[in-house]
Amino acid sequence: MVDLIALGGQVNLDVDSTQREPRFELEEVDLLAPLVPRKNVFAVGRNYAAHVTEIDSTRTPPSHPIFFSKPPTSIIGPGEAIVAANDPTDSTDYEGELAVIIGKPSRRVEPDRVWDHIFGYTILNDVTARVLQTRHTQWLMGKGIDTFCPMGPCVSTADEVRDAGELLLTTSVNGEQRQKAYVSEMIFDIPSLVASLSSVMTLEPGDVIATGTPAGVGSGFEPPRYLRPGDLVEVTVDAIGTLSNPVV
Repeated sequence: MVDLIALGGQVNLDVDSTQREPRFELEEVDLLAPLVPRKNVFAVGRNYAAHVTEIDSTRTPPSHPIFFSKPPTSIIGPGEAIVAANDPTDSTDYEGELAVIIGKPSRRVEPDRVWDHIFGYTILNDVTARVLQTRHTQWLMGKGIDTFCPMGPCVSTADEVRDAGELLLTTSVNGEQRQKAYVSEMIFDIPSLVASLSSVMTLEPGDVIATGTPAGVGSGFEPPRYLRPGDLVEVTVDAIGTLSNPVV
């Protein structure tokens, strides 16, 4: 998929040969993550105002985007299991997010040109070990754990999404809705995020940027409602679908 994106999404298909290929019902196959970028997944923290205050009511929204990353080894596909046992602190939490996929080399992209550099969108669950996240100050340890980056179920290309700000994101655990927000509620919108990153580094085709999570995470409850084996986490974004992952 990354190679295809690097080609500009253009590929010559022999229509007759594709029609002769065997076809399968979706229920007959296991979907993989739609892509694995060549470097870490970029992610954004504290990008919805209500999420900023649900953990600490005295905290103010950031004045600049907060970036961190998740390694490719943390990526799993739809239906694959989030292994809570990989978190030694028993504080595994969910964070449903919209993820942006870069479509072409991007360096010092002005905000008004960002949309020309986006290939498409997918769903990402920024699963987090909360105790590790705070213990190590830097967030890599708490967010880079194996299986802690579910992604999918597919990629919706940019031409399929009329206005990314109008996309509605919801997250449920065992059928109970926990998160609900429109992408337009982000503190830093997609053009701002891409422009900020590309101002200091080259973004490449297939790079993934997770844009932040809204309020409703498990650690925002009193007491916290962390994920447990047997749970099912489902993140839905209209125009993309539902990313569903069991917890073991």
